[in-house]
Amino acid sequence: MATPALSDGALLQLMQLASPALPVGGFSYSEGLEAAVEAGLVRDETQAGDWLLAQLHLSLERADLPVLAQALPAWQRQDVARVEQLNQWLGLTRESAELRLQTQQMGRSLAEWLKNRDDADARVPQLAGLRPAPTWPVAFGLAAALAGAPLRETLLAFGFGWAENMVQAAIRCVPLGQSAGQRMLARLSLALPAAVDRAAARPEDRWQAHTPGLAILSSQHETQYSRLFRS
Repeated sequence: MATPALSDGALLQLMQLASPALPVGGFSYSEGLEAAVEAGLVRDETQAGDWLLAQLHLSLERADLPVLAQALPAWQRQDVARVEQLNQWLGLTRESAELRLQTQQMGRSLAEWLKNRDDADARVPQLAGLRPAPTWPVAFGLAAALAGAPLRETLLAFGFGWAENMVQAAIRCVPLGQSAGQRMLARLSLALPAAVDRAAARPEDRWQAHTPGLAILSSQHETQYSRLFRS
């Protein structure tokens, strides 16, 4: 089956969705990385790059990206029951309060942003009405569906947006220079296409949100004395 072509408009909208400038607050989270720095587990560029690559493969590739790969076609065929199922799974499998609040806050913020578009769609209120809150990958799936974006490019944009935000978090909390950040982003970019392909092909019975080390660090971050990030 031929892959749908990515139009100029869809490409530009995906770039907007992946941008740290998108008003969903992605820049304010470190996803446990700040706690790893505080614990001495991440001290330099190499360790930070290794940490983020491991998170890509152990977390995004096995949970967020597979959910997004199912959420996009569910929104396209207006299968609200499937969307609700995916949203519930993602909310229930967040391993700390911080990680759950992050995905819900970003999901709500994207729903609000979509409401304010001139071409607001009837599916946007359905997204906003998800309980207890829309999650970030599910919301991103609707935004990509509204843009008319193909699946693989949507997954790549989602992954790159995560990578850019996390690299910026590493720059700020390790701390590192901008050149080090660009080298780390290049490492993640090289790994993303294969990770996306594996995530898209991953059967639902092999989805997994189980990163106990990260969950412990995220929980510790909730009471960390001095911190820059919300998670």
